[in-house]
Amino acid sequence: MPENPAPAGTAQIEFRDVVKKFGDNTVLNDLNFQVAPGERVTLIGPSGSGKTTILRLVMTLEELTGGYIDISGQPLQYEEKAGRRVRVPDKQRRRTTTRIGMVFQHFNLFPNMTVLENIIEAPIHVMGLERREAVEKAESLLDKVGMAAKRDAKPAMLSGGQQQRVAIARALAMDPEILLLDEVTSALDPELVGEVLGVLKDIAAETDISMLIVTHEMQFAKEVSDRVMMFDKGSIVEEGPPEKFFSDPEHQRTRDFLRAVL
Repeated sequence: MPENPAPAGTAQIEFRDVVKKFGDNTVLNDLNFQVAPGERVTLIGPSGSGKTTILRLVMTLEELTGGYIDISGQPLQYEEKAGRRVRVPDKQRRRTTTRIGMVFQHFNLFPNMTVLENIIEAPIHVMGLERREAVEKAESLLDKVGMAAKRDAKPAMLSGGQQQRVAIARALAMDPEILLLDEVTSALDPELVGEVLGVLKDIAAETDISMLIVTHEMQFAKEVSDRVMMFDKGSIVEEGPPEKFFSDPEHQRTRDFLRAVL
């Protein structure tokens, strides 16, 4: 945690003039936006529009090409010092990312560990929790996501929907202030999608975790978001509250996209 708590009114996540390039390909160009504490923001748009790259930058799985990302007022990858853009020390970067949980498209559970072991691994080794406390917390979270009966199972014995619910419990075990959700249902059979989205709706209703969500599930975006942002070619085309965004979008590009996916 930072030595000094963020002042009131500080954004939970702030992108300032963010640029991300892969070789000659510019994926994000001069991106500026904020996520307020407790806000749920959903990013939609065609494949390749930069949505997942945004999540990977916040998780520090990708390096910024230009610009800055702040988490609760703390610089994440780079900061400005004496007019120069300098890299944040790795220790500080790691400390900031402990506030952030991410649930991936493909679960990423450790196959050699049981469900319970998957969930207690990081709280014990990263947060320094006692094993007994970590197990207690894991059991409570497994109960919350409807997976208590599978605590001793290996991931290979679970359906995709069950694995994704375990992955959500694992992310929550770190008490994140921010939860990043990257197409968490796109690898699932259609009949399993509802069970995972149901768990996430409950989390949104019961916690004040800020969420940055990438999804093709428009109904989920409508129900869980405070704000929806349409991306195309690495830029924000349009944003607004879901009731306005889905019923009366302003931009033709947004209208065309929604017509294709709804």
